[in-house]
Amino acid sequence: MEPAFKIVNPPAAVHRDPVCGMSVAADHAAATVEYEGKVYYFCAPSCAQKFRADPQRYLRPAQPAAILEDHKPGVEYTCPMHPEIVKNGPGTCPICGMALEPRTAVLEEDNPEMRDMARRFWFCAALTAPILAMMIFSIRTSPWLDFAFATPVVVWGGWPFFDRGWRSIINRNLNMFTLIAMGTGAAYLYGVAAVLIPGAFPAAFRDPHNGALALYFEPAAVIVTLVLLGQVLELRARSRTSGAIRALLGLAPKSARLIRPDGKEEDVPLEQIQPGDTLRIRPGEKVPVDGIVRDGASWVDESMMTGEPAPIEKTPGAWVTGGTLNGTGSLTMRAERVGSDTLLAQIVRMVGEAQRSRAPIQRLADTVSGWFVPAVVAVAGVSALVWALYGPEPRLAHALLSAVAVLIIACPCALGLATPMAIMVGTGRGAQAGVLIRNAEALETLEKVDTLVIDKTGTLTEGKPKLVSITALNNHRDAELLRLAASLEQASEHPLARAILAAASERGIVLSAAKDFRSRTGNGVYGTVDGHAVTVGNAAMFPESNLDLGQADALRREGQTVIFVGVDGQPAGMLGIADPIKETAPEAIRMLHTEGVRLVMLTGDHRATAEAVAHKLGIDEIEAEVLPKRKAEAVKSLQKEGHRVAMAGDGVNDAPALAQADVGIAMGTGTDVAMESAGITLVKGDLQALVRARRLSRATMRNIRQNLLLAFVYNTLGVPVAAGVFYPFFGVLLSPMIASAAMTFSSVSVIGNALRLRNAKL
Repeated sequence: MEPAFKIVNPPAAVHRDPVCGMSVAADHAAATVEYEGKVYYFCAPSCAQKFRADPQRYLRPAQPAAILEDHKPGVEYTCPMHPEIVKNGPGTCPICGMALEPRTAVLEEDNPEMRDMARRFWFCAALTAPILAMMIFSIRTSPWLDFAFATPVVVWGGWPFFDRGWRSIINRNLNMFTLIAMGTGAAYLYGVAAVLIPGAFPAAFRDPHNGALALYFEPAAVIVTLVLLGQVLELRARSRTSGAIRALLGLAPKSARLIRPDGKEEDVPLEQIQPGDTLRIRPGEKVPVDGIVRDGASWVDESMMTGEPAPIEKTPGAWVTGGTLNGTGSLTMRAERVGSDTLLAQIVRMVGEAQRSRAPIQRLADTVSGWFVPAVVAVAGVSALVWALYGPEPRLAHALLSAVAVLIIACPCALGLATPMAIMVGTGRGAQAGVLIRNAEALETLEKVDTLVIDKTGTLTEGKPKLVSITALNNHRDAELLRLAASLEQASEHPLARAILAAASERGIVLSAAKDFRSRTGNGVYGTVDGHAVTVGNAAMFPESNLDLGQADALRREGQTVIFVGVDGQPAGMLGIADPIKETAPEAIRMLHTEGVRLVMLTGDHRATAEAVAHKLGIDEIEAEVLPKRKAEAVKSLQKEGHRVAMAGDGVNDAPALAQADVGIAMGTGTDVAMESAGITLVKGDLQALVRARRLSRATMRNIRQNLLLAFVYNTLGVPVAAGVFYPFFGVLLSPMIASAAMTFSSVSVIGNALRLRNAKL
């Protein structure tokens, strides 16, 4: 099995795409642009087009204003609602005030923010319980006693909220903590003033029956305690959204069994393993790093990487992936990729980046949130004014309670969390199912795709073509025909060339050196072997020769790709190469048809060969003999017809089409540049994973819509009730304490709904 990800060495050969920031191998770039004497490399043609349109935009020194600190080694923290905020340690977001969390999940679950909030909550709960009990049972106490109990709760317990609220005003980014600080601060300061200078309050603040002043220490303390409880529950729930990545991180063993050059074996920390080391994998152990099996045979469980439950047989020469579980056999392997180069490390990185990306649907919540807090403050002010002018006695006391209730219940936290939480859980769930989501936009768009364009080789087929027939012509012998063709193909990297070389190697044929090698993209190659002019390719390479096309068509109807061989300007024979259809492809095609997806196969093969494969699989449409540059044009043509198009491919020649499609889907067994150009990568290169990806897309988008509906309905109903709109009709007036509990419930309910995606059936 080919490695799922290919790392280009040395590092100097890797460049950074100035538009999207992705790493690009110099020899596999999808496009290059020369600007002011310097060459820039791009992962996709679309990035190159953006660069050409405005190069200065992408060449300015990139230091986003929202970055809080210069980069230092260590774990970076970011805001789930504002991923542009990055800090080198725990803290709070200057925009929304929420606690930052690790940019990429770490195995250790220690959360200093949650520990701090939990400590404050238990302290405040202990002090709030007595004054709440005295209020419920109408036990009269000294105002100074209430003041003594409430002050530590509000001042120390609520300090993080007042600090974040004050920062939000200074930074002009009003958020939920602005409302909490205003509401609890107003209630507490009113109580302090009522204790210290009771004579300064007019009759409108006093109970009309006994002239007493309501102190509101109880609501202030209860609100702070409930908000602290909400923070603890929210932080705990948020930490669970990264559970999928932590599970992936936990797959990597801590040590490996190293076989020294002298044959001695010892367990060493995984960090000490270097490429080229020989390792032993004992029965029941995890594969430590990515590499190739040298000796032994076993079945390896790769389900945690690919989502496929069936173990895979591993024999000498097979590729094994770090973190997968060995069965009952013993294996020795050669380490090829270690540390951050392993597939597991790259999956964790890709999922972490996807979780921080923003889906287009998030724009709705962003737009609403931008106006929401000022609108709430205005509603609270209007509510207080109406109660002060027209409310029952004590009018001003009711006005204060109404304003506080509006400020507390309308916190926009649930609205802001609706989309990011679902994206975080959804991308993590995808990783467990062998589906890597590069960004949230791809996940959202996949749900709307109605047409899937599929490359044949490596996508529908195994991508490991084999020579199955040799037809020699004009007195040439089979072995000589194969020797000449294989000698010329030594300089080619085409999959069909590898099949010809493999067949020559199996037959023990000794090859000669080729001279004057030339390649004609999409058609074939030519050069000189042992003094003979040799041409290997399709019919376009032989425009003036009388090829036996009838015999070639017979081979194509059997599903073989026909390669013509010419020697000294004359046809010398044909090589028939077949690429077996993937076992899972027919079922995947059937399921995609069931979901109403139109399937179009693009291939450079001859039409007869393409039709043979399409007939076996039930493909709707085919476009054969398509040159690489035409694939992107074919995708664009379908888009012009009004279709939402996904493109699935695995090769360098698929990269332009993957970038052009609404959603690019790369096979994990393909090339780096294909995966850099795609929005979704199927780790195993199995189309059944594409079906899982569509189901994941639908489930995630459905979950986001549910979250947004919960948040909108909650605020639509909660704010009017808190403002007292229904009081004249039903006598309903919302207590600030109940408003605080409702606010906590709204955020936790949104996160809880998002967590259901962890168990989504794909």
